[in-house]
Amino acid sequence: MIPRYSRPEMVSIWEPATKFRIWYEIEAHACDAMADLGVIPRENAEAVWKAKDVEFDVARIDEIEAVTKHDVIAFLTHLAEHVGSEEARFVHQGMTSSDVLDTCFNVQLVRASDILIKDIEGLLAALKRRAYEHKDTVRIGRSHGIHAEPTTMGLTFARFYAEMDRNLSRMRDARAEIATGAISGAVGTFANIDPAVEEHVCDKLGLVPEPISTQVIPRDRHAAFFATLGVIASSIENIAIEIRHMQRTEVLEGAEFFSMGQKGSSAMPHKKNPVLTENLTGLARMVRAAVIPAMENVALWHERDISHSSVERMIGPDATITLDFALARLTGVIDKMLIFPENMLENMNKFPGLVMSQRVLLALTQAGVSREDAYTFVQRNALKVWEHRTDFKTELLNDPDVVKALSPEQIEEKFDLGYHTKHVDTIFARVFGA
Repeated sequence: MIPRYSRPEMVSIWEPATKFRIWYEIEAHACDAMADLGVIPRENAEAVWKAKDVEFDVARIDEIEAVTKHDVIAFLTHLAEHVGSEEARFVHQGMTSSDVLDTCFNVQLVRASDILIKDIEGLLAALKRRAYEHKDTVRIGRSHGIHAEPTTMGLTFARFYAEMDRNLSRMRDARAEIATGAISGAVGTFANIDPAVEEHVCDKLGLVPEPISTQVIPRDRHAAFFATLGVIASSIENIAIEIRHMQRTEVLEGAEFFSMGQKGSSAMPHKKNPVLTENLTGLARMVRAAVIPAMENVALWHERDISHSSVERMIGPDATITLDFALARLTGVIDKMLIFPENMLENMNKFPGLVMSQRVLLALTQAGVSREDAYTFVQRNALKVWEHRTDFKTELLNDPDVVKALSPEQIEEKFDLGYHTKHVDTIFARVFGA
């Protein structure tokens, strides 16, 4: 992933030096387990740990791979340069390359998951704070982009909190799904390596043994993992789109923080563009782009092929690094987001009283008017408001059919804004707990 959309902690997980360090730990722990079983001499296992403080030379490994055309063999050759050929002769005993590659990949995904989980927890804290801050800040709810009925800004933040809380559960499940390792040898039969070695290595690396592997860990696990990242990315876009709408000049109910010295346009000095949330929309697309390839990786030939390998070398780093950056960026947007309550009320009253139409409709039916007639009475007055910007309540009070069924006091009562916010506390209790 390009540095512009990267954060150091997540990037470090995918650096070659980190990968080779994990490979080394897999091999060293496997040697320990084999020594415990009496398969290899104890002194050889101990000799491997002489490299525990070594910084593996990535350039040297690449140089060896240029000849061997095999990355794991290149690494093992380089390891022997540090440990000694005689001492290293039992390294990788009974193992196959996928034991190292797949177990390492899952370690990296688990570590990435831990960062993403922290990211989501940080975003949840920001959403919760803003939800309570604006619990009673009334704004118009919209359906199809059109004014519907009143809601509150707090409820908007609360629903995003609930969505991200579900994503937190999904991410934790995805972490558990991917936290498996396989040290089972060629085609996964343990013919040349004891299952106890796998158990030992997995325990040391914080994984659980894959119940049954072929020569690779089953890729349905990875498909589920990347699908989860895709869902989280879609939730990020969902929030970003709402903020982008709120920042539109004609709406201006909320906006990204605009810092001192920031410029919105190279041509138009007046511009304040929602650049961060537009960026988040684009980043979400890139995370979702990893989902289909991950699903296509599930179908491999027989006990293994490497059609998945090139895909995972790209989507593993790119999807996790991008999502980490996006979650952090969104947290910052929410944390500093500007809210304009006066504009929310002004927008809601742009067509005075119109958003109370359902209350009047229901009151008419309760007063004995058929639903068909009640709808006609309300709609014809609503259309006058749409066309002439008149006051909806005034139109109703001047309609003989309406006042025949409802008294002026009954009509007036239907325009109480508090009616629409009376259950906000109940919804908050459901979302955030009592």
